Amino acid sequence: MHIGLIGGIGPAATDHYYQGLIRWLADNGKQLDLTIVHADATTLLENLVREDGAAQAAIFSKLMGRLKAAGARAAAITSIAGHFCIDELKKISPLPIIDIIGEVEVAIKKRNLKKIGLIGTRKVMDSRFYGGLSSVDIVLPDERDLDQVHKNYIDMAMSGQVTDTQRQIFFSVGRRLHEDYGAEAIMLGGTDLFLAFDGQDCGFDLIDCAGIHIETLARAAAE
Repeated sequence: MHIGLIGGIGPAATDHYYQGLIRWLADNGKQLDLTIVHADATTLLENLVREDGAAQAAIFSKLMGRLKAAGARAAAITSIAGHFCIDELKKISPLPIIDIIGEVEVAIKKRNLKKIGLIGTRKVMDSRFYGGLSSVDIVLPDERDLDQVHKNYIDMAMSGQVTDTQRQIFFSVGRRLHEDYGAEAIMLGGTDLFLAFDGQDCGFDLIDCAGIHIETLARAAAE
């Protein structure tokens, strides 16, 4: 199936999705039929801060229309932050949306997890993954750690690169959630967090939201 991606938020996450889809399809003897359109990260962040879901949904809907015109039959947003307006978008999108929230909840249920930690943008953390995880208790960083995680995540996502300092902040906050709050696993609530965690031994179990989403999209593309 021809699938579409709304990318650009951020660029590294878009490339992560693209390469992940290519690998999964190639490993399973399938060809990838894909179109990617670009959304502006700065505009998204402005609408996120204003909590203007209607404005961002309208932007995404227009991009979904371009994907549909290119032949896509379903689409996804390569950003968890971009899902803050997912309910508004579903009402006006010209394409079916494969959203990350529902897929992550299914994966958590399969692992029979009861308590997880969450790191990502402030909106994702404050909303506890947009209220989309009903089967698990979510623990958050304290206020100081939450601010640090948010700021360093945004800086990393916008630059498309991670520094050693940023990686250590994410790791230390994750360890505190695991050791002090009893989180069985830490959920990577931002698709750019692969920059910090891929190939690293962080000392705790992970819920890789981007990886879950990519595999779901790959299976849809293979149909």
